[in-house]
Amino acid sequence: MSHRHLVALEADADYAPPAVFDGHCSGHTRWDVVGPDNGSVHMGFGVCRLEPSGTIDWHLHSFEESFFVLEGEVVIETPEGAFRLVEGDYGVVPVGVPHAWRNDGDGPVRWAEMLAPQVRTGDGSDTFFVDPPATTGEPQLIDPRDPRCRSFGHFEAHHMDPAQQTQDKLALSASMRTALLVYSGISVKMMVDSDLGAFLATMFMVQYVPGGFAGAHDHPFEEAYMILEGEVEAKLDGQVHRLGPGDIAWAGVASTHEFKNVGEGPVRWLETQAPQPPGRHSYRFARDWAYLGERLDHGHTH
Repeated sequence: MSHRHLVALEADADYAPPAVFDGHCSGHTRWDVVGPDNGSVHMGFGVCRLEPSGTIDWHLHSFEESFFVLEGEVVIETPEGAFRLVEGDYGVVPVGVPHAWRNDGDGPVRWAEMLAPQVRTGDGSDTFFVDPPATTGEPQLIDPRDPRCRSFGHFEAHHMDPAQQTQDKLALSASMRTALLVYSGISVKMMVDSDLGAFLATMFMVQYVPGGFAGAHDHPFEEAYMILEGEVEAKLDGQVHRLGPGDIAWAGVASTHEFKNVGEGPVRWLETQAPQPPGRHSYRFARDWAYLGERLDHGHTH
């Protein structure tokens, strides 16, 4: 690892009970990947695991929490009700909103978790435990078509296929909420952003077709990437890494990175950013600035 990037392989995943939930959970462990111990100053990113019958007591945070369910089913309870999340569901818990988790299924559940801004200390002072409400009702499945479902969504692999973006095939009415950005063999689908109620971070899905490539660039914010399908060659600050499903990478501010799909099928990953990108100058492509340098070297000052 350099001070500007990190690569963590799923084969080396180390799940441990989070100290902040000591005495307030059962069957809960977390793989802490990105945080202050490895150079990040804007985010906390990791993978949570909850065993059958596991619980996390009612609590709230001084930070924003976004999540994406990777495996299994889990119930999240909020003041607006209880929701049964399945693989592919995602959402955001805003700052200061009480919530609790429980696994009433037969198998373990895992979800990717994004925290922003970064937790200030490791002593739990950013998390507060509260009394539960009288009842949150029976857990409801996420219904992306219901306009009241304003903090959650659902992702399927076909959402990355440009041919599947017609009105009759979309779960939602055609809008920026369902927009798919396609360029240079790359598809991007926004999930958690300000439209969903997040203000401190974003979470979205990225897919590269075979041969898809993004040239060297960096950002004025941090990014984390969790590979879900396929294999990608990631070049971070000049160091080349081969990443596959379950592997995680992180690029800090001004960390130059580029990606290439070197497999025979698509590569897809979950990506998060913190802080949210500015209105302009979110990308700084090395190629463009090198071009300017060449022009100046040849006397083209205008």
